[in-house]
Amino acid sequence: MLSAEPIIYGLIFVGVLVLVNGAYLVIFGKSISLSNKVNRRLEMLEKGTRREDVLAQLRKEMDQHMNSRSLPLYSLLADKAQKAAIAFTPQQLMMVMAGASVFAFVGLTVGTEATTPIKAVMSVAMGVGGVFMWVSSKAKKRLTMIEEQLPDAVELMVRSLRVGHPFSSAITIVSKEIKDPLATEFGIIADEAAYGRDMGEALKHMAERLDMQDMRFLAVAVAIQQQAGGNLAEILDGLAKVIRARFRLFRRVKAITAEAQWSGKFLSAFPIMALIFIQVAKPDYYDGVIDHPWFIPACFIVGIMLALNMIVMRMLVNIKV
Repeated sequence: MLSAEPIIYGLIFVGVLVLVNGAYLVIFGKSISLSNKVNRRLEMLEKGTRREDVLAQLRKEMDQHMNSRSLPLYSLLADKAQKAAIAFTPQQLMMVMAGASVFAFVGLTVGTEATTPIKAVMSVAMGVGGVFMWVSSKAKKRLTMIEEQLPDAVELMVRSLRVGHPFSSAITIVSKEIKDPLATEFGIIADEAAYGRDMGEALKHMAERLDMQDMRFLAVAVAIQQQAGGNLAEILDGLAKVIRARFRLFRRVKAITAEAQWSGKFLSAFPIMALIFIQVAKPDYYDGVIDHPWFIPACFIVGIMLALNMIVMRMLVNIKV
């Protein structure tokens, strides 16, 4: 007889993800979403918030995770949260993990007959793992969108420079004409420059925070032009072509390795899915050998081999461009 418990576990985990994302949108508003048509910085300014207050809030949100890596266990999440520009503070994010764990525990108590220790372990795993998956997903989506937007942003700066605008004005134009997430990033740079920060230094800080090679190219190009002079429009025009060519090459490599990636994911997940199916369809399948002295060591060996398989498959298809 098939058991419904695995389905309940899956539904509770999905509920954790929905709960975390819903709380995030309710607390910080729809403008925090990357799909919002008006970028968050402009929406905050339109509501009457002072420019310096908007800058202070956005800088705090973007740098707070980088400054909290010393917190116990939080260092595992800090890098992803920093790249995703999660507006939750590190303390709030840890509270969200605790709240999601409590939600999962209540769901497991209502929907399953598992023992209390198992419910406690599974609820913590769902709460922490759900928040980590949510943050990782937002970081990946945000960085992908920035990579796609950057060539257009650089080309817009080139056109602005060629019609006579200074570089600071070109940055401001980009912050108003393109969508988030890059619009808010460049808006922060424009505001920082307006309050006296060096433009090259601001770009370098953004590149380090996002850990993006193309952004480093932009920061270096601007810094060199500031020190040595030259036609910045021509420099950025060449940079835009390089970034676009790198992006096309990256997409091509991704398409070529897609089959290998999915094969690796399938080969890694198949034994686990088979084990779950066996436990659901025939819970007593291993009863005849579970008391054998080699059963537990064999389980550990299989688990280690599966982990090594996932690591090796990831290394084989993780081609740097």
